[in-house]
Amino acid sequence: MRGPVRFEELGTTLVHEHLWVRSPELIVEGQEKWDEEREVAKAIRRMRELVDRGVNTIFELTVYGMGRNILRTARVAEAVPELNIIAATGLYTYHSLPFEWYHQGPNTLLGGPEPMVARFEKEITEGIGGTGIKAGLLKCALENDLSDGVERTLRAVAASHKKTGAPITVHTNPSKRTGFIAQRILEEEGIAPGRVIMGHSGDSSDLDYLCRLADAGFMLGMDRFGIRFIQSDETRVATVSRLVKLGYTESIVLSHDACTHMDWLPQGVAEELAPDWNHTHIHDSVLSALLEAGIAQEQLDMMMIGNPRRYLSGVM
Repeated sequence: MRGPVRFEELGTTLVHEHLWVRSPELIVEGQEKWDEEREVAKAIRRMRELVDRGVNTIFELTVYGMGRNILRTARVAEAVPELNIIAATGLYTYHSLPFEWYHQGPNTLLGGPEPMVARFEKEITEGIGGTGIKAGLLKCALENDLSDGVERTLRAVAASHKKTGAPITVHTNPSKRTGFIAQRILEEEGIAPGRVIMGHSGDSSDLDYLCRLADAGFMLGMDRFGIRFIQSDETRVATVSRLVKLGYTESIVLSHDACTHMDWLPQGVAEELAPDWNHTHIHDSVLSALLEAGIAQEQLDMMMIGNPRRYLSGVM
């Protein structure tokens, strides 16, 4: 977010994080208490804690549909210059498109080229919203069945990748094996699987599902450590350990999918169900558990340094 960074300087990287996940209308209408300065200060403090633990880079995957505020995020990036915060573009939807795109584009009322591609490409090559801050990543979601809106988004993200080279993260739902649907669409679009992270793969311990995606060349996002109400950390660690023993170290990346503020769950629910769900949990607890499970430090370095670098650079 502060300008170009060389791939060899990325260092230890968390590949799927957020600062805030929000519904902006709630604040505009006064339905949610929000103290801007307090929330920015909290995010700065959390990011400094990451730096203290040796983290050099995070992928900040808050995109349209999740309450992205690039100017607020820029304040955090400027206050913590030791941390590379790489912003993302894309669209987060489980079904329909925002109405600004619903009636225009292929097979719509007004027709024409896909407007999402122009937006995503501009945010990567020129900057987001006139700020000059360029996105380095693309993100979309495939939570349930493939709706028309989700398919358009996937194909728009694929087209934007081909124009810009920015890699892709797909939010998937392993319980419904939606990674296979994303695989089909992206393969149809000619996307190299090594430039794609199948996000939230760690929510599953189904080795058949995970190994098939890895065998196809995709990166597996074991990226929700601390979200125990979906999958326990013990199961997540065991799954990573099994994959490593099967030879898939170069297919695994680690993260939390954490944020400093979220209004998508009732207040206090996340803290009650997942008290360890925060940005430092991997370094505070998970890495030691992975070492105890028989994973070597060199393999952890591959997951947190080598694999994110290859994913972002395209040098396989």
